[in-house]
Amino acid sequence: MSTHLLSKSSFIKGLQCEKHLYLYKYHYNEMDELSEMQKAIFQRGTNVGELAQQLFPNGILATTGKPPDYNKGLIKTNDLIKQGQKVIYEATFRFNEVLSIADIIVKYEDGLSRRSAAKPEWNIYEVKSSTSISETYLNDAALQYYVLSNAGLKINDFSIIYINNQYVREGDLDLIKLFNIESVLQLILPLQDFVIENVERFKNVIRNKTMPQIDIGEQCYTPYRCGFFNYCRKHIPADSIFDFSGMHLKKKFDLYREGIIKFDDVPGDYPLNRNNGIQLDVYKSGEPIIDKNAIKNFLTELSYPLYFMDFETFQPAVPLFDNTRPYQQIPFQYSVHFKKSADSELEHFEFLADPGEDPRQKFIENLLKVTEPPGDIIVYNKTFEKTRLKEIARDLPGYAEQIDERLSRIKDLMIPFQRRYYVTPEMKGSYSIKYVLPSLVSELSYNNLEINEGGIASITFESLQTETDLMIIAETRKQLLEYCKLDTLAMVKILEKLDSL
Repeated sequence: MSTHLLSKSSFIKGLQCEKHLYLYKYHYNEMDELSEMQKAIFQRGTNVGELAQQLFPNGILATTGKPPDYNKGLIKTNDLIKQGQKVIYEATFRFNEVLSIADIIVKYEDGLSRRSAAKPEWNIYEVKSSTSISETYLNDAALQYYVLSNAGLKINDFSIIYINNQYVREGDLDLIKLFNIESVLQLILPLQDFVIENVERFKNVIRNKTMPQIDIGEQCYTPYRCGFFNYCRKHIPADSIFDFSGMHLKKKFDLYREGIIKFDDVPGDYPLNRNNGIQLDVYKSGEPIIDKNAIKNFLTELSYPLYFMDFETFQPAVPLFDNTRPYQQIPFQYSVHFKKSADSELEHFEFLADPGEDPRQKFIENLLKVTEPPGDIIVYNKTFEKTRLKEIARDLPGYAEQIDERLSRIKDLMIPFQRRYYVTPEMKGSYSIKYVLPSLVSELSYNNLEINEGGIASITFESLQTETDLMIIAETRKQLLEYCKLDTLAMVKILEKLDSL
């Protein structure tokens, strides 16, 4: 039996778009498949929520099960309150066909309330794995206040617990410093009329059982990409104006609303910036644009021997190691291909940290050994590697001088593509190596790899921190090494292609 029409998540979906809410209720099977990154983000939220429970020990979990058994949760929450339980996790409440599960509720007791027979008051805590409070979180909290207070809970305060990104771990994890606890009561009380109005609006959407006629728009992307993104875009063809690289979203929808959808629909005199103009010209002609002089000038600035270098990092929300911060990018792997001269054999060096230990010192010691001067260090998107190296120099100052020397030798292979010296139709306006490589070197591809992009490499290595199955660890290490090796081999082959022009 359904226990409710609306929940926190469906309320937020309705605020984004009524059609999103309707599809979620009646066409759930049409939802886009969750990516591995999305799954990891959801799991991170669960883990952070469980960790925050330790701020209020001796609590009892009221709602359990996957999916949660809401009816049992409602009954157990009510029973725990009646029994005088002071801390309850995942407390479930329902009012006006709206369900809300509060992360943590704590009985508020000052001197007066302990001595009086008055109804006890409660402090409510909602836990987020982010590092700031957003408008969406306030709307979420406002709905919870509406449900809990009208369900009979007397609320003293309502706070959001979120990650303090200024915290630096030293020794044991300090939860008081890791988390910020911020009262939002005075921000959500004025939102109660807004909540009441939208609760009734969304309930009508669900009861009407008629799909709202809402076209795609900017709302598809905010506050989150809609779960039915692809379902609502079935009418959008390949090579559409939504593929314009770097174009502001508003401008894309301005074109769309003018009936300009395909690249072929774009008038020849339509004002585009240089990069989008080049992208459209290359698409329409089907021919690449190659500025050989600019490429030659770029190549003449490179000095052998050449080191082709790539890093992988992971970003644990909760710092695992001393002298690290929440969400700090921790390098755990590198690949370096080395070419002493244009005609010499290619050599390869690699490093992959063992899970469970701080990888930074071993990482940088190994990297410094295999990138001794002279010679240029080739990367793709130098901002990333340079920033990571500067962070290591900050955290491990004993290596700062050597790191500065390596920084001075870094050259960016992305430049010829970012500056549009070389553009092909297959790049689709992008200068990401994932588009550039198959366009220039068709025999190399990421598609056949189990791990085929940096985000997946990051969450995969993070998952090893708690993995105990040696077979899984060994296979995962193999996949990580294959992926990172391809990144630097790709740079070698791309440079060879540029050299051959």
